[in-house]
Amino acid sequence: MPADFDKDAYPEPPRRTPAADKQTALPNPALIVSKLFYYSVDLPVTTFRGVVDSIRANNKSVYYHQKFRRVPDLTECQEGDYVCYYEAEMQWRRDYKVDQEIVKVVQERLRACQQREGPSYLQNCAKELQQFNDVTQAFQSRYGDLGAYASGRKCLMKQKQRMMAAQAQQA
Repeated sequence: MPADFDKDAYPEPPRRTPAADKQTALPNPALIVSKLFYYSVDLPVTTFRGVVDSIRANNKSVYYHQKFRRVPDLTECQEGDYVCYYEAEMQWRRDYKVDQEIVKVVQERLRACQQREGPSYLQNCAKELQQFNDVTQAFQSRYGDLGAYASGRKCLMKQKQRMMAAQAQQA
């Protein structure tokens, strides 16, 4: 403050901060509870999380590039080998999801071509249209009519019935 200030309008601040008036000599229970929570819960959890994060930072595994090894098909599993059955079922589910995504990508390409070419898409998008028809026909022949509870076993039985029907037509 300048030396020539108005002492009535701006009184000088006190030289020492006054001590808080304590009504009692007992410690504050809220402060005790907060310190107890911090040291018993928050600090150990935060420390554990820091250790786990530092370990995970060294061993980063990118989940969306995970590569699974191919396992034997259901037809190659031994009788009563439930682990093989499970692995084949999980592989079938992954293949099913991949095939669904392939159909979606080809469909998006066809839609983009239709949007780009306009009314003359039948002529200009013949390649995309043929590819879409091939992909959807293959998907339908493999996974069509399996129902909501589709599984690798149902798909295998459908394939077997399709092969038997083809042999019956040849004979």
